[in-house]
Amino acid sequence: MASESVGGIFGAIVAAIVLAVAVVFGPIGQYGKPPKPAKVEPAPAAGAPAVPAAPAPRGPVIREVPNQ
Repeated sequence: MASESVGGIFGAIVAAIVLAVAVVFGPIGQYGKPPKPAKVEPAPAAGAPAVPAAPAPRGPVIREVPNQ
């Protein structure tokens, strides 16, 4: 019977620690947290020449091979 009481006390201590950690770190995800600020990109200077953007990388070319 003594081992059951020690186990119950140890379980209560572990549960209290887990609950305290959950309260400290708050809810998981964006719920309950302030929204993240959006990134603002600086506008290019008026006198600077515009650099064309690099073309998007293309994927591999897949060709159908006829059955032989």
